[in-house]
Amino acid sequence: MKKNRSQNVKMVKGEKFIYILLVLLVIAVPISNVFTKALLSESNIELEQLKNKITSQENLNESLSMQINELASLDKIQEVAKENGLTYNYNVKVVSNH
Repeated sequence: MKKNRSQNVKMVKGEKFIYILLVLLVIAVPISNVFTKALLSESNIELEQLKNKITSQENLNESLSMQINELASLDKIQEVAKENGLTYNYNVKVVSNH
């Protein structure tokens, strides 16, 4: 009968380094994956907030443009002139910078 003897397994110099590196990779890869997904999610939230701000500003710009057109209409000019006791001179020319 043979007796079970515990044998000391000796590692080669680079083998211990490879095992440590492997363990570090097994830990680091999932952590970096979660970190990257969180960063991507945060970026997407910021993007959606910026899109909402842009849409809101475009709507405001459109509303203000409509108000400008309304106030610049001939009928409105005549109405304001009458309210202030002025007469409207029809020889007014509009100059635009287009």
